[in-house]
Amino acid sequence: MAILESTRTARVEARIAPAALAVVRRAAELQGRSLSDFVVAAALKDAHQTIADAHIIRLSVDDQLRFAELLASPAPLAPAMQRALQARKRLIAESE
Repeated sequence: MAILESTRTARVEARIAPAALAVVRRAAELQGRSLSDFVVAAALKDAHQTIADAHIIRLSVDDQLRFAELLASPAPLAPAMQRALQARKRLIAESE
């Protein structure tokens, strides 16, 4: 997901404990960044990770194998689903 660059900026304010601010300032200094740049970069990194975590399903190896087996050999359709498919076929055939 690309972030659109804009010439306009928005201001974000946050309260932070003095000890936490000292740590963040030190980290920004170590990276050669301004405090603002460091905080924005860290927030963006965390935001991207949070969004990815919400959209990506992670499965164990056993669950991956089970999922693949179910895709390769699906269970037979329930009678209600078979009737629904037949009804759909009839509706499509009638509309042609």
